[in-house]
Amino acid sequence: MNNKLNIPLLQDADLKGKIVLVRVDHNVVKKGIIHDPYRIDATIGTLYYINAKGGKIILMTHVGRPKDKKTGEIKIDDNSSVMPIVEYLQSKLHIRLSVPEFQAYGTQGYLGVETSINHTIKELREGNIDIIYLPNTRWFAGEEAKGEDAERFANQLAGLADIYVNDAFGSWQPHASTFNITKYLPSYAGFLMQKELNNLDRIFQPERPFVSVVAGSKFDTKIDSLNALLKTSDYLVLGGVIYNAYLCAKYGVEIKGIEADDLALAKKFVDFAAPFSNRLLELPYIIESDSIEGKLEGQYRTHAIKDLKPGQKLNWVLDVSAKSFEDSDVKDIFHKAKTIFVNAVMGYTPYFNEGTIALDQMIDENIEAVKLYGGGDTMQELKRLLPGLYIVALDNPKYYIFTGGGAVLKAIQEGNYYGLEPVKALMK
Repeated sequence: MNNKLNIPLLQDADLKGKIVLVRVDHNVVKKGIIHDPYRIDATIGTLYYINAKGGKIILMTHVGRPKDKKTGEIKIDDNSSVMPIVEYLQSKLHIRLSVPEFQAYGTQGYLGVETSINHTIKELREGNIDIIYLPNTRWFAGEEAKGEDAERFANQLAGLADIYVNDAFGSWQPHASTFNITKYLPSYAGFLMQKELNNLDRIFQPERPFVSVVAGSKFDTKIDSLNALLKTSDYLVLGGVIYNAYLCAKYGVEIKGIEADDLALAKKFVDFAAPFSNRLLELPYIIESDSIEGKLEGQYRTHAIKDLKPGQKLNWVLDVSAKSFEDSDVKDIFHKAKTIFVNAVMGYTPYFNEGTIALDQMIDENIEAVKLYGGGDTMQELKRLLPGLYIVALDNPKYYIFTGGGAVLKAIQEGNYYGLEPVKALMK
């Protein structure tokens, strides 16, 4: 047992001859296409280890949001199928995977795991197939349910296996396949989960100076983690729509697209930030655009923050200018940092990219700092805009790319990784 993490680890489990149910976060399919297999590749070490130790693997993940939150209806179609993941694993690992089929009940999705799977498990035990990959967990009515329905589904999943392994750091919501199931099977953290939690420690106990960069499209999903980062960071940098809302709240300007609820939260943040104002590093130049259809000639311009006047009305502000990262104070802070956490795309994708490119390039200039990148859009944009840097970052010990940006922010908000319910469940 690794006392540092204080949770049961995969390497402590006896796997020989056991059926091992592994929850991963392979949520990388959009409209039937995998745009980046990073999150799949990150779990292969866990799968290889289980196989080498004599375990037989059943995999499961969620894909997208097939459940309509308002109506409760579950849509089962190719857009949220695990089949592209299965095909990717088969071609990469040269193994045979099988996806069992179940009966869908109208718009309720799958009501549970059916006994027809027993034949597939027999095939797995006999070595006729190498891995079972269950259908999208969110196609099952019990996955996102509460109470008895969630318990029933978790119990059915547990009935398939001898051991449960959670290697899905990015899936931090306490659902049946990440949380409830730990009550019914001996449960362990996979190697990716362990790696992610160990790297979270570099945010909770950073080498200083510690600079955090956070952007996003809604203040309500970020405000608690922003408050936490403001207390723990030496400098906090904002980008995206949350920076626009902050500028409106602080300087009394109006920016097109900033909604009343975001502005109200931004005002609360400005009040909260007052005692820490020296820690908020404002990027000094923003780009206003008359159109969100593209970066159109003659329809965008740069503004200096220091020139903003109360009551001034701006069209859409869609990026931070690259000039911001030429500012001597900004350069000095980033170049002297020892730890940099980035959960940020600075501009409106795919048209407004100069802020994100300038930010990532400047961070890379600091060869001494540990650079921790949140998952999701941050990772996708790094790969799209600076593919060479992305490839270097994957193998550079000074970089770490998390598989789940939302999970990182949730852990920061809670103050430790035991604030993530599926991690806490492993402890119990």
